[in-house]
Amino acid sequence: MLTGWPKFKQVRHFVVLVGVVAAVAGCATTPSTGQQPKQVRTGVQPLDRLHVAIVPPENDLEAQVMAGDFAIAANDLTKASDAYGRAATLSNDPKVASRAAELALAIHDQDAARRALARWAVLGATPVDLAEGRARIALDSGDTAEAQRQLEILVTSGGAEGWRAFGRTLVQARDAAQAGVLLERIATPERLPKDSTAWLAMAELGENLGRHDYAQRIGSEAQKRFHDGATYAWAAQQKFRAGDKDGAKKLFAKAVAADPKNPRLRLAYATVLAQGGDEKGAAATLAQGKQDVDTYSMRMTLAARAADKGALRRLYDEIRRQSDDVQQDNAFTLGQLAELLDKKEDALDWYAAVGDDDPRVFDASVRSAVILHLQGNDDDAHQVVADLQTSYADRPDLLVKAFAVDAELYMDARHFDAAVQSYDKALRVKPDDTDMMYARGLAYAEAGRVDQAVADFRRVLELKPGDIEASNALGYTLADNDRDLSEAQSLLQAARSARPDDPSVADSWGWLKFRQGQLDQAESTLRGAWAKQKDGDIGVHLAEVLWQRGERDEARKVLNEVRRIDPKNASLQKTEKKFTP
Repeated sequence: MLTGWPKFKQVRHFVVLVGVVAAVAGCATTPSTGQQPKQVRTGVQPLDRLHVAIVPPENDLEAQVMAGDFAIAANDLTKASDAYGRAATLSNDPKVASRAAELALAIHDQDAARRALARWAVLGATPVDLAEGRARIALDSGDTAEAQRQLEILVTSGGAEGWRAFGRTLVQARDAAQAGVLLERIATPERLPKDSTAWLAMAELGENLGRHDYAQRIGSEAQKRFHDGATYAWAAQQKFRAGDKDGAKKLFAKAVAADPKNPRLRLAYATVLAQGGDEKGAAATLAQGKQDVDTYSMRMTLAARAADKGALRRLYDEIRRQSDDVQQDNAFTLGQLAELLDKKEDALDWYAAVGDDDPRVFDASVRSAVILHLQGNDDDAHQVVADLQTSYADRPDLLVKAFAVDAELYMDARHFDAAVQSYDKALRVKPDDTDMMYARGLAYAEAGRVDQAVADFRRVLELKPGDIEASNALGYTLADNDRDLSEAQSLLQAARSARPDDPSVADSWGWLKFRQGQLDQAESTLRGAWAKQKDGDIGVHLAEVLWQRGERDEARKVLNEVRRIDPKNASLQKTEKKFTP
């Protein structure tokens, strides 16, 4: 927005006029003395001298700039371009002309762009500014020769900024083939500056424009010339994309050796090491040198994955020894570390310290709600989630997640009807969200509302035909309630074909076989699933089959193990009642 210009001229004139009229009206309302006042007119009255200058909107610079800004806010770039085009003719500010040119180029209005660039030139645009705009116009109109002429002006007179503008211009070109031709003609090894960053930027641009051979040639030449961390990292990425993880690892090692203070390179190298199974090496690489939010976060992830409480404790203490600013930047990671170290109150404090501008602030609130729930403070947990729902009311994706968190807390507390209500709210925001519909189906099933559960699972399959999770859930629900067992068998056969080693699918199939009276197949299937995954529901189902077959001691043994790993399992409690004489 421009500054220094008189604002709201018409309003200010109106205020003056109202003030004068009020003064005259005040005289007219003097209490009556019973006599009619004499009407005397002497000389020229004040209102005779008052002239209100009304500026037509099309000639009012401030009005045009405001109209343009409002249009940008409403994402109406055509209207914004028109308004700024008019503003550019009224203003001596080069920024207004620059904005007019950018908007005209964005909507591909070549005539408006030429007018704005001409005005900008009068007001002091640099040759680089003008060449970039003129190159974009030429590219837009398909004039390759003129585009090349302007792009060459750009790179010969603009230095590093000229090459950045060159890249920006080609990235925005509508014809990738045309842009690729110009890239190869202009960004040659002979012309590129002595800066590895520029070479690698051109190589990446070549990849994006489909010029793979050019990209490889430029990238390889950059590596030979510069031998720095950036060029080794580029070569490593190429190896990684080609599936050569060992080659990528060696090149990333060279990159880190060439630029050991660069945390980005260490992070990339550590990622390759971890993916190759060398998590200790990854952690050691990350621990060296300067740290940032990402290196701390990955170090925590690696220590947690290794269940290394000592490493977690040392990392927690290390970050806490840093400055207040560093601790603030890493408040979310400190909260996670505190959770992993079973310092729940400390974790709540750290999550509360996560700044509003931190991209993890939503997740921090979610973790706080989970901790409060685990502490038995469900009212506080749901209040945290309610605050999220208010704060993100204008962000549908996050609002849906907030409702889902609320529902999951209710599910864990076995308040299934309340969970359904939360999923209902999520589905009002996104009516056909299959994840929310599937989750609501599970809540309905747990609440014993079988018809509604079946309806939700069927709807998910309509929206995502063949979805394995929904097929398994619907098949199991039908089998568990002795309904449509032939349909259940068809659904579960499809799920087994897609996931033959999935214990949850095997559990559903074994339970179907039990409902169909095929106890041999039920037992063998459930034994296999129980061996792969000690899940409470699988154990309960196996115990039921064993009990039915007369193997009651073994059934009780399985139930005892379920009680140890999942004491709150609802199926366990029901089954124990059956087995009690």
